[in-house]
Amino acid sequence: MSDWWILAVGGLGSGLLAGILGIGGGTVLVPILVSLGYSPVESVATSILAIVMTSVSGTIQNWRMGYVDFKRVIWLGLPSLITAQWGANLASTIPAYLLLGAFGVLLLANIWLMILRQRLMANHNGPQEHSINPTLARLGTGGMAGLLAGLFGVGGGVIMVPLQMLLLGEKIKVAIQTSLGVIVITSISACIGHAQRGNLLFWEGIILGTGGLLGAQFSTRYLPKLPNQVVNVSFRTMLVILAIYFFWRAGHSYQLMISPMEQ
Repeated sequence: MSDWWILAVGGLGSGLLAGILGIGGGTVLVPILVSLGYSPVESVATSILAIVMTSVSGTIQNWRMGYVDFKRVIWLGLPSLITAQWGANLASTIPAYLLLGAFGVLLLANIWLMILRQRLMANHNGPQEHSINPTLARLGTGGMAGLLAGLFGVGGGVIMVPLQMLLLGEKIKVAIQTSLGVIVITSISACIGHAQRGNLLFWEGIILGTGGLLGAQFSTRYLPKLPNQVVNVSFRTMLVILAIYFFWRAGHSYQLMISPMEQ
């Protein structure tokens, strides 16, 4: 039961961060599950189930307010249906130490992507012409988001938003709203892929998702007044600490794997 309380509080915390920073909860949920002793692939699969719940809720709210462009969502979501399955299959087959180490790299990459997004928000004034073919840009952006969802249990918004702005010239608000709609597709596809492979922990995912829903509702209403600099520095520090933890777990997992070979 103590684990269930930790899961509930962890889901709540991920929802708070999602509301404040506009990031997906996977960067928080996967470390929580791994620290509780769940295997890396179980943590990835269960995180993505929680993201299904939060992304569906957010997209319904955007749709009611008229902020969802289904054409944009479908163009980005279609390639993710395939790549999310690839990611789920890869997560199920690669050694645990590789998955843990790769997630640590992803956590550090999140810091750079957040900085990139802030710079784009400051300098971006609206749609611009880009030399890259828009169809290829959408296929690549959606495909990358699906792969991240299946492999790491994250929604993919952290990479979709900057890529939409860089490659498609979208405004920041349109990119965020579209990204959330696409995450519904990527997370459902990845969730199905992991469930078919027996990686999914259903009730743990429901608890995390419920906490995330409550946390996002609270943070979007009451916490935007927090100083941005304090929030950003705190979150980046947490990402660095989590990345170090995952690298340590990866090294420990690797040592456990090779120990029988050395005997």
